[in-house]
Amino acid sequence: MSYNSFLLDIKDHIATVSINKPQMANALHTRDWLEMKSVFEELDKNDEVRAIILHGEGKHFCAGMELATFMELQQEVNQECEGRKREDMKAYILMIQDCISAIEKCKVPVIANIHNGCIGGGLDLVSACDFRYCTADAWFTIKEVDLGMVADLGTLQRLPKIIHPGIMAELAYTGRKVFADEAVKIGLVNQSFESKESMLNHANSIARQISEKSPLTIRGIKDVLLYQRDHSVSDGLKYVSIYNAGTLLSSDLQEAMSAYFEKRTPEFKN
Repeated sequence: MSYNSFLLDIKDHIATVSINKPQMANALHTRDWLEMKSVFEELDKNDEVRAIILHGEGKHFCAGMELATFMELQQEVNQECEGRKREDMKAYILMIQDCISAIEKCKVPVIANIHNGCIGGGLDLVSACDFRYCTADAWFTIKEVDLGMVADLGTLQRLPKIIHPGIMAELAYTGRKVFADEAVKIGLVNQSFESKESMLNHANSIARQISEKSPLTIRGIKDVLLYQRDHSVSDGLKYVSIYNAGTLLSSDLQEAMSAYFEKRTPEFKN
């Protein structure tokens, strides 16, 4: 499929999704968020895809929400009733939240590759990815506080599970920039690279390693990790016992064991 604000390339079980609005610093309008949701929902249905790399074209990774969207939204909500206006606002926020959650709900790992600015909604976006890499020139900011807004698309909910809650609170209250070295130190990203090219090469290498594993197992790991994030250890152990009871005795297990004893690379079905 072709998209207006995103580029999609699928090769050797790896999908590369590129935010493609460089003229707008990859800031996203409502229609772009909805298109992104469509991209990840389509990838979720595609059994050929085993890993996804997300990055941005142009100078910045993503400048978040396109500011014109806020002006348009004020005109589009119900103007005749304050109650219905608030109802429309809530529905809009939930709709954009769903667009970002489509990344998290996608059944295969999503690797964010961040260069230069990752601003506001851009940080919401990468928080929904499985893990993140960045370039040495990358910087991150919860910009909403400077616009008189409470960030509402997932950063305040997901990022405290990724970095220390105290650091998270500081960033949310101040909106200060976090640069690449600090991003690595606090665990926001796994690793920093000198160039975008070297970052993408590394991400492709990791995605390739993932794509060579059992697809059923990789999907199960993502499912179990997301469940564990929001539940107790006890609940998580019960969940994985049920999960493995349903999937452990698979053809993938048989193939992995055969390949091990035959000293060959396993070949898994989608």
